[in-house]
Amino acid sequence: MFKEFRKEIDWGGRPLVIETGRIARQADGAVMVTYGETKVLCTAVAENTPRQGIDFFPLSVHYQEKTFAAGRIPGGFFKREGRPAEKEVLTSRLIDRPIRPLFASGFRNETQVVCTVLAHDLENDPDIVALVGTSAALTISGIPFLGPIGAARVGYIDGAYILNPRLDEMADTALDLVVAGTTDGVLMVESEAHELSEDIMLGAVTFGHEHFQPVITAIIELAEVCAKEPMDVPEPPEWLDDLAGRVAEGAEKDLRLAYGETDKMARQGKVQAVKDRVAQDLAEDENADPVVLSGLFKKLEQKIVRRDILKTGRRIDGRDTRTVRPIVSEVGILPRAHGSSLFTRGETQALVVATLGTGQDEQIIDALEGESRRSFMLHYNFPPYSVGEAGRMGSPGRREIGHGKLAWRAVNPLMPSKEEFPYTVRVVSEITESNGSSSMATVCGSSLALMDAGVPLKRPVAGIAMGLIKEEDGVAVLSDIIGDEDHLGDMDFKVAGTEAGITSLQMDIKITSITEDIMRTALAQARDGRLHILNEMANAISSSRDELAATAPRITVITINPDKIREVIGPGGKMIREITEESGARVDLEDDGTVKIASSNQDATDKAIALIQAIAAEPEIGRVYRGKVVKVVDFGAFVNYLGPRDGLVHISQLKNERVGKVTDVIQEGDEIWVKLIGIDDRGKVKLSMKLVDQDTGQEIKSEESAEA
Repeated sequence: MFKEFRKEIDWGGRPLVIETGRIARQADGAVMVTYGETKVLCTAVAENTPRQGIDFFPLSVHYQEKTFAAGRIPGGFFKREGRPAEKEVLTSRLIDRPIRPLFASGFRNETQVVCTVLAHDLENDPDIVALVGTSAALTISGIPFLGPIGAARVGYIDGAYILNPRLDEMADTALDLVVAGTTDGVLMVESEAHELSEDIMLGAVTFGHEHFQPVITAIIELAEVCAKEPMDVPEPPEWLDDLAGRVAEGAEKDLRLAYGETDKMARQGKVQAVKDRVAQDLAEDENADPVVLSGLFKKLEQKIVRRDILKTGRRIDGRDTRTVRPIVSEVGILPRAHGSSLFTRGETQALVVATLGTGQDEQIIDALEGESRRSFMLHYNFPPYSVGEAGRMGSPGRREIGHGKLAWRAVNPLMPSKEEFPYTVRVVSEITESNGSSSMATVCGSSLALMDAGVPLKRPVAGIAMGLIKEEDGVAVLSDIIGDEDHLGDMDFKVAGTEAGITSLQMDIKITSITEDIMRTALAQARDGRLHILNEMANAISSSRDELAATAPRITVITINPDKIREVIGPGGKMIREITEESGARVDLEDDGTVKIASSNQDATDKAIALIQAIAAEPEIGRVYRGKVVKVVDFGAFVNYLGPRDGLVHISQLKNERVGKVTDVIQEGDEIWVKLIGIDDRGKVKLSMKLVDQDTGQEIKSEESAEA
């Protein structure tokens, strides 16, 4: 018989309820977390036996949103949820990052976390609820998880921090920051900010850490009454220390020399040669299998690299802790692109291209909150050749989606509004070399490409990745880390922003937590590095170009009476298709009467405007129009003079002299100039041809014409 347990607290002015024992009872740990009226079911399951032949912890996290949670039916042919949306991928990563460092060392059992959004009140974002639920499910599961953790979203409105702002408040906040951690410190930060200072950002992290402590307490109290007995974690075998000593004896000296090589590819070759030699020397030892040796080599590498940095302040590639690698910035390198750049920092390089489009190119986002449109997109690609490997090529993976979103968050606060710049903008970053943070290279390259394209960014934006080495009392914060320092270090701390402030901050910690003092040091050092990078970028371009590229579409905005939109579109879109085909321009219409005409050819734009205005304009008495004779009768001719509108030119209005037959003056199909001289009570339009000079289209001013 299963027992149900429940814990409820007031959190941020709303009830947070954690329940277990009712649903998904065969999972190792399962909780239903309710915040407001948003409900997320979180489960955790670990296999009973370790997975053999691996030297990493096999954890997978899956966050999924069911459309029934918001009372909706999925779109598409199959009418069911398909591949994960961007929000689901990003939230899965958001959950994975703070929990991964907290599993017991040596635990190799396949572990899976699944978070399912079952109800969404359209007020409380389910991502924080899922993070809290994951922490609770793992804590009660018996899986060796050294938690619990807490998490919170922090907003910043009118100079005050807001705990877990509601979705309708997000439009007013200058900050969207998610922070997760333990009682002792912070493990993960993810944010987008509108050029906020380092002090405000650090204050937000501290605010979030302080305000998720009640959640940790609630999870602990729940676990005290219902947690399962912890799983056994195998003790290291007795022979491991002896083997580690033999590996160190055979490899440490040569590895230290190999890590003295500053060139990445040369260094990797020398390191691998040392590993191959030692593995060959130990080939007769049955315990020295590749997986065990890989773990021992990594520990030895950590010891060499980390202790040398702390002892000498000199890093793998010869730099001190604060120096940024050499930077080369170039723009305009692709002749047909609307904007392009090549950003190179040390051995990391991003080729970034900006493309301008129209409203028809906007991305449609189908989310639980409803459908929305995105006019700025940033896509990141990481081909295997960028690290000298031959690997899988396919659709973007979680890492590529995550890195692209991080760069998007960094640049998005600087983008102009649609009113200022009515274009859809797509940026694509192709990582062509990688040794260090390619996501921050993407930020820098995106800023350069957008300015090259003439997108009026408020200010240039740059990013830098910081690292940390922490051994007992020794601490070193590293600016602009390379790949090995990321791999062997304790922190990946990415900061992007302008000279005015921070626009994005992402932090992942591999140790249990870091202190506020370390974060303050890292932020200050990151600011110095960011300003240096911005200065180097300015050598290529310092502000947006005044003119768009010749290949970019020009968008002209006009307004028409909203009541006329239906007429411009026409039945089944007939009129708008004809306008597009006849002019060669793209036309977007909005409900408020705003019309955007896009073409790289000004003649096409002018023709589209004339066709639209002909339909949308109201006839004005006394105005001259260009018209086409559509029908000739004995008493005159019917002329199509304003889009689909017709009027009659009476035979007496053809010429300033008597006309015997209408066809003596005009024929069906002729294009003529006419003046609108009246509209009767029945709406019939009277036109005059004789009052307009047929060669120039100018109105003829005379006493006779006035009397007419």
